[in-house]
Amino acid sequence: MTHLFTSESVSEGHPDKVCDRISDEVVDLMLGKDNESRVACETFATTNRTIIGGEFRCRETIDMDEVIALARKAVRDIGYEQDGYHWEKMIVENFMHKQSAHIAQGVDADGNKDEGAGDQGIMFGYACTETDVLMPAPILYSHRILKSLAEARHSGQADILGPDSKSQITCVYENGVPTRASSIVVSTQHTEGSENKVRDLVREHVLKILPDGWMCDEDEFYVNPTGKFVIGGPDGDAGLTGRKIIVDTYGGAAPHGGGAFSGKDPTKVDRSAAYAARYLAKNVVAAGLAEKCVIQLSYAIGVSKPLSIYVNTLGTGKVEDSRFSAILPDIMDLSPRGIRQTLKLNAPIYAATAAYGHFGRHPGEAGPGTFTWEDTNLTDAIMKAV
Repeated sequence: MTHLFTSESVSEGHPDKVCDRISDEVVDLMLGKDNESRVACETFATTNRTIIGGEFRCRETIDMDEVIALARKAVRDIGYEQDGYHWEKMIVENFMHKQSAHIAQGVDADGNKDEGAGDQGIMFGYACTETDVLMPAPILYSHRILKSLAEARHSGQADILGPDSKSQITCVYENGVPTRASSIVVSTQHTEGSENKVRDLVREHVLKILPDGWMCDEDEFYVNPTGKFVIGGPDGDAGLTGRKIIVDTYGGAAPHGGGAFSGKDPTKVDRSAAYAARYLAKNVVAAGLAEKCVIQLSYAIGVSKPLSIYVNTLGTGKVEDSRFSAILPDIMDLSPRGIRQTLKLNAPIYAATAAYGHFGRHPGEAGPGTFTWEDTNLTDAIMKAV
């Protein structure tokens, strides 16, 4: 059987991703000062204006001017020095405030009560054998194309490109295995007058990233299909934290629980439990016990243990799915505290996750302690347990 499946990615300069980056910089700032900080930060960006808001609790003093300076630095690092959005000239407003005491009393550990989840909700993790990092092919290659273009832009090798870009790949699956791309879409911001150079530049990076023989036909290769993309970023469209969660996860190839990641400290199970679910699913697949694995965890605010653990290997498992559901809680402590300790999440490691996916990366690729949930160091324990 043959079918098509499509996923998209957006670059670090996409308006929503600019906001994700700033929100995660705020999380890193506070965790760097106090690794038990509580943070829920949202960012909004539009033409030459960035607004930051949310709540926090930190045992160290937070200088609000430092938050504003971080926002400017993040925008500068991304590369925005345009008339409509400039890291130095934009207005930055900061409305962060102290966390509600009512939330704190339900979540914090106290006496014999273990730390509870920061909110209710469901979280999913997924892994499959389609790529070397056990991610679905369409989203992984969409990410990597944009990352390659961004690296060329930052290095000066592709100075006609701007920070804002999007990619989309449709893969042909034959008997469940991706074999090639049937169409590719890349829209990238560029300098005025460089329209005729963009297609060849993008093609070079697409060919570098895709496996041999995967390139689509030329008439299915769409580069800036509107013809021109000079005005972009928050000047072209407003941005908001948390609006690209399917880009952040599996490109639609697996379920998502609904909660976004960026701007949240790791006591928020929207983030940490999604990382834990990916960690476990990836290790099940890396152990050779399944070709695909979906894991769902559910939590209630103030309750430390997960309310449910669901594992589905989509017919590819070598043991019963119920067996995985039984053994995984013994292999990893899935309380909020246990997840944070196992994956070492109480650290300023989150700005690196804000673009090009939270999953499918390599442990330590953005510095010590980053992407720990991508490690496959549980395979022996899982094999022994089953």
